[in-house]
This record gives sequence, structure tokens and C-alpha cells, in this order.
Amino acid sequence: MTFAKLRDLDVYYERAGEGPPLLFIAGSGGDLRNRPNQMQSPLSKAFDLVSYDQRGLGQTTKPEADYTMADYADDAAALLDHLGWDRVRVMGASFGGMVLLELLIRHPQRVSRAVLACTSPGGAGGASYPFHKLAHLSSDERARTLIPAGDTRRDAAWSAAHPDEYAALIAMVTKAEAARDPVAVEGYRRQLAARAGHDTWDRLAEIACPVLIAAGRYDGIALPETQHNMAARIPGAKLEFFDGGHVFMVQDRAAFPAMIDFLSAA
Repeated sequence: MTFAKLRDLDVYYERAGEGPPLLFIAGSGGDLRNRPNQMQSPLSKAFDLVSYDQRGLGQTTKPEADYTMADYADDAAALLDHLGWDRVRVMGASFGGMVLLELLIRHPQRVSRAVLACTSPGGAGGASYPFHKLAHLSSDERARTLIPAGDTRRDAAWSAAHPDEYAALIAMVTKAEAARDPVAVEGYRRQLAARAGHDTWDRLAEIACPVLIAAGRYDGIALPETQHNMAARIPGAKLEFFDGGHVFMVQDRAAFPAMIDFLSAA
């Protein structure tokens, strides 16, 4: 296991592949012990790929304090320092995209190219689905709420027509929640609290590096309208939609090749 002592944390990270350096920042509740994950994705075939458990999650330290989006961005910059990576490609998915937005604004010199996947800028540009408001629900109720949010095609009519697939999705979500230890649950709660305050909208025009905004056409968490808003605000940003919901990367085979092509450009 590989740890880096960064700021107030011992950060667990993994490294795989060969090629140009790429930092991947994962979404809400991300834990590298859950496989398959980004380290087994096509990214590891094209890049020297590093990803990590963010503060409060996985095998990284879980400080007993409130977390901020600035904390998450500064953690990412500190990991780049540890790796000796001065200016690199970075991809952020969902919550990781929110962290990447803060990284682009707070540490603009560190990122040469960026992919913002299924994420949101917050503020007037649009926020992602408010996960923090589901805390009072049972695991089953949360699953039934999140399934149609994750892919808007999975509505009531779809669930009635596909009862076995719907039941399997509910079981998958509830099983993942049951596997979390109490300390990880608290770290996740702190992450969602930071996520609730995410707002980069008024600062998006400061982003100067090439950016690809990659999104699912049927995403009810990071809404398509929000992707258009973000693309119009970030100078020169490219916007590309794929055939899927919030996890479009595993639903549309064209997604990874398109993101890899963008990140591989000089």
C-alpha cells in the first residue's frame, strides 16, 4: 500500500500504467478498495495514472473537522507536489469534477488539460443532485430515489417493465451502503456537506487550460442543461454528450476513447 503524508493527512493512492501523467479525482464516497474502479479502466492503458482516496474516505485519514471544497483542491495540489508532477492532465468525475474546478481556479498552473465528467459548477450555473438531503432515508428508499436520478430513462414505467433489473440495482446500492464502516460513513457525511456548498460559477471564466466537459444525455444528477451553462462560461470549453446517465463512461463505449483522445493532445 502506498501513502503520502500531505498537509493534515496520510493519503492513500494507487499508480498504474505508462504514458503521460494523469491524475484522476473520484466522485462521492470513492474508495479504491471497491473494484473495478478507475485504476482498471482504459485510462491505465494510455497514461501514467494516479488516483487516491480523498480526505474522509477509503484508507486516507479522516479528520474530525468540517471539510471544504478548497481543502479537497489543496489536497490534490499537495499530491501533485508529492509525485513531482508540476503541470499535468487531470480528470475529475462527479464530485471529483467539482474538486477539479476548484483546483483549476486555485492552482491554475498545475493543470495542462482537464476533463470535467458528469459534474456541475454550483451556484447560478446549476448544482448537482443534493445527496445530503437523502440522509434521513433508509438505504432502500435512497436507492429508489437515486436510480431514476442516475439515469432518467429508469423511471416508474421502466422499473415496472424491468422488475428483475430494478431489484438488482436496488440490491447493489443497498449492499454498497451496508459495507461502509461507521468512520467512513462520517467522512462521507462531511464530504456531502462540503459538496452542498460547492459554487465556482462566478469564477469559471478564470479557467485558462483546454477543458472537455463530458456528460450523459440522461443524467439526472449532473443535468444536461447545467453542462451547457458550464460550457458557455469556461473559455474555449468543448462539450460532448454520450449515450448514458451519470455513469455514461461505462454505458457508452465511445466515452473513454473520446476523453483519452482529448487528454492525449499536446
